[in-house]
Amino acid sequence: MKTAEEILKQKDKDTVWVTPDTTVHDTLSVMLDNNIGSILIKNGEKFVGIWTERDLMRNTVSSNFDPKKAKVGNLMTTGLFTAPHTDTIYNLLDKFLGQRIRHLLIEKEGKIIGLLSIGDVVRAALIDKTEELQKLNAIVSWEYYENWHWPRKK
Repeated sequence: MKTAEEILKQKDKDTVWVTPDTTVHDTLSVMLDNNIGSILIKNGEKFVGIWTERDLMRNTVSSNFDPKKAKVGNLMTTGLFTAPHTDTIYNLLDKFLGQRIRHLLIEKEGKIIGLLSIGDVVRAALIDKTEELQKLNAIVSWEYYENWHWPRKK
């Protein structure tokens, strides 16, 4: 079973972040350039929040919202959740479902090594189960039974 760290390596994307004083417009540009739906907010060496497409939907209904002036640090979601790099797919899914969250920071030796979304983990689970099913099918295939026999005594 894959761990959080292994899923991050397969994802093969660097953690993308902006500072709290970045405008929403500039944040969206970074997100579009990186083809991502969420971005971490980093203040100094610490991740302090996350801003997502869902946050953008909430923000735009305000009549005084101006993406070129609004700072993402004022609109971000705080209270980030973390998981150890050793958590398995099922441990991660339990955290996503139990906390009703969509993103988890992955921690190794006290340092954040990446961000996983629930989509990343569901994808990894499906790949894992597909590989397992293929192995099982290979074991129980008809060809296996056709070629199986007791050694003949001469």
